[in-house]
Amino acid sequence: MKPEIVIIDYGMGNLRNVQRGFERIGFEARVTRSKREIERASAIVLPGVGAFKDCMVNLERYGLIEPLLRSIEKGKPYLGICLGMQILFSESEEFGSHKGLDLIRGKVVRFKADPEHKVPHMGWNSVEIVREAPMLQGIVSGDFFYFVHSYYVVPEEREWISSLTEYGTAFASSVSKDNLFATQFHPEKSQQKGLRILENFVRMI
Repeated sequence: MKPEIVIIDYGMGNLRNVQRGFERIGFEARVTRSKREIERASAIVLPGVGAFKDCMVNLERYGLIEPLLRSIEKGKPYLGICLGMQILFSESEEFGSHKGLDLIRGKVVRFKADPEHKVPHMGWNSVEIVREAPMLQGIVSGDFFYFVHSYYVVPEEREWISSLTEYGTAFASSVSKDNLFATQFHPEKSQQKGLRILENFVRMI
C-alpha cells in the first residue's frame, strides 16, 4: 500500500508550493483539513507563513489540534516547515505571549536587528550540521537553504537541535527527534538540497 502524506490546511501558508515540491520528487501529497484524512495518513506535513498566534487559533478553529497530536503520538513522521516548526514549542513571544503545542520545551523569540542583520531574515543562508538526523542524509555543513522569518526557536534541550545557522546569533535551523523533524528554512524553495530533504522524509514513512 502506497504511503499517504497529508499537508494540513489551516488557512495559512504556502501549501501549494510544498505540494509542488513533493510532486517534483514524484510523490503525491494531499492538502486537507479533514480530520479523518489526517488520522488515516501515513505522515503529516505542516508548513506555515504568518503569525504564531493566528496559526494556533486556526488549528483550533478547524479542530485540527487533536488529530495532529494523535498522529504524532502514534509515531507518524511529522515535517514542520517555518511556522510549522515554531508551533511545536511551548510558547512564542510574537505579538505577546502565546502557547504552542508544547511538544518541544522552549520559546520562539525575535531576532535583534542591527545594521548587518535586518529583520526579517530573508534569503539564502548556510547550515551547520550538529547532529545526524535521517532527514539530513545527503546534507552537509555549508549547504544553503532559503529562509524567511523574524523569529527563531530556542529549545531548552539542545539535543533537539540538528542544525544551526548564523544570523547575528547562532540559531536552530532544524530540530529532530524520533518521528518529529522540522526546519526553519523552506525546503520547497531550496532547490535540489531542499528536495533532498523531502525525499528523505518520504523514506521515513
